[in-house]
Amino acid sequence: MPEIFDSLQGLQGAYLNVLIAVMRFLAPAIAALLLFRCFRPLLSFRREPEIWAWLCLSDGTKLPITHWENVIGRHKKSDIVIDFPTVSRSHGVLTRYDDGSWTITDTDSSGGIMVNGKKVRIWALQPEDVISIGGIEMTLQPISRRQEQKLAQLRTKASTVGTGICNVLLLTIFQILTCLIFMMCAPQEAMKSVFLGFCGIAAMQWLLLLFYICIRRTSFEVETIAFFMCTMGMAVIATVTPTEAMKQLIAIAMGLFTFLLIGWSLRNLERAKKMRYLAAVAGIGFLVITLLFGQEIYGAKNWLIIGPLSLQPSELSKVCFVFIGASTMDRLMKKRNLISFIVYSVMVCGCLALMNDFGTALIFFCAFLVIAYLRSGSVGTLGLAVTALGFAGVVALKIAPHALRRFASWRHIWEDPLGAGYQQTRTLMCMASGGLFGLGAGQGYMKNVFAADSDMVVGTITEEWGLVMLVLLIFCVVALAFFTVRSAAVGRSSFYTIGSCTAASIMLVQVILNALGTVDVLPLTGVTFPFISNGGSSMICSWGLLAFIKAADTRQNASFAVRLTKKGGAVADE
Repeated sequence: MPEIFDSLQGLQGAYLNVLIAVMRFLAPAIAALLLFRCFRPLLSFRREPEIWAWLCLSDGTKLPITHWENVIGRHKKSDIVIDFPTVSRSHGVLTRYDDGSWTITDTDSSGGIMVNGKKVRIWALQPEDVISIGGIEMTLQPISRRQEQKLAQLRTKASTVGTGICNVLLLTIFQILTCLIFMMCAPQEAMKSVFLGFCGIAAMQWLLLLFYICIRRTSFEVETIAFFMCTMGMAVIATVTPTEAMKQLIAIAMGLFTFLLIGWSLRNLERAKKMRYLAAVAGIGFLVITLLFGQEIYGAKNWLIIGPLSLQPSELSKVCFVFIGASTMDRLMKKRNLISFIVYSVMVCGCLALMNDFGTALIFFCAFLVIAYLRSGSVGTLGLAVTALGFAGVVALKIAPHALRRFASWRHIWEDPLGAGYQQTRTLMCMASGGLFGLGAGQGYMKNVFAADSDMVVGTITEEWGLVMLVLLIFCVVALAFFTVRSAAVGRSSFYTIGSCTAASIMLVQVILNALGTVDVLPLTGVTFPFISNGGSSMICSWGLLAFIKAADTRQNASFAVRLTKKGGAVADE
């Protein structure tokens, strides 16, 4: 192995400049082709409604049931609208489970729900049960097993295994060329670390694809996007801190394990609901431990130092927060649960405020707004929350010098280019020098700027790989968010819908704060760029959030949150 490294170093003078010149234009072309192949199925799949049962009213009317969780009520936004004065706006919730059984739950309605003449709060429905809601009688008629199999056949299919293999092969070619450049120009002591970093990512993506094939999952677009972004993050580290490539590879492996673990928990909705309680304790626990034992770095006490390891537990709390915010319909309809979530959110933001980590607190608040809207649908509630944030922000600026200093330099970085504005002014100049296609991998000045591989990572990407590559990376997160919104329209459970929308929102807000903070459009908050910024806690969080996005995919054979069985020669969802 050392002989190979020496020979690559010997080729530096003869071939390095040629390879860099070619890759300046070839890299964005390969990336654009790869991402186009991944984006197209995510952004264009059909969102056809799935009918899982019928509510048969006594007058012969049949109301289709198109979700696994359905709000029954008089309100026009209910899933099943019964416009009758004795029916409450949100009267009850009709729920389907993995085994095909159904329950009906009263959501503290004024008239209650009766089944077979008996008033019930929650009831496991049988085929002949007569349901009475506001005096209106009806029966539930689930679709048959054969109809379920037919539904699976009609559902939008995920991409084929061949498509996934071609995409991963294209990404592997990109990784090989990128690794080759850095092997030629990296310091001798860092060559092995850089080599293993890129090879490790390639090995993980192929192993994950093989695992998907074994469990009969053919969709690999979301994961390919994530591995591409991890590859670009490794390229940044190879430029700025090449000796930390192995450390980042370990973080990616831990993130991938988190991704699969959360995917396993979401595979069973009842198990996922139980995980919420563990996540609630862990989310607050991470922050309390940081408050007690954390160290203050650059004004924020958000780091936990354990020997050679440095962790940012607030990143892990983001994943826990998504678990807690997601909930099933029968819980969403009860104000007590919404109040409990608000109290929990206040506790989280309070801990972050005590740590002076206002950038992360802002991300949590944005996630809270998304969850609050999806759970309540009240724009007025969000208006009050935003107003409260404004008052809290003013107070924070008065009592926290760290936050005030960051706001003081906002929009004034050129007035003190050698002081408070040093990082951003140098980054802007480097970005300008990179142009559309960059100076080439490893050829930039940004490696000399503090936090070039974390807070200022967009500057390193733009200088060496060009503005085109930066736009592609930003669009990766935008495409994931858009895919999540499209999937939400046909989501089977509010748990998956709220979880995926919140996870995508957190990623999107992080990209906005990181990119616009770097170029001084927004205050510099120190927020990381998902999958790209150097940092183990951030990487684990990014993969954890991606699991919620993956779980919301309703395409046939796409999501690992849907179990498959072979029945009657057809693949059917359970």
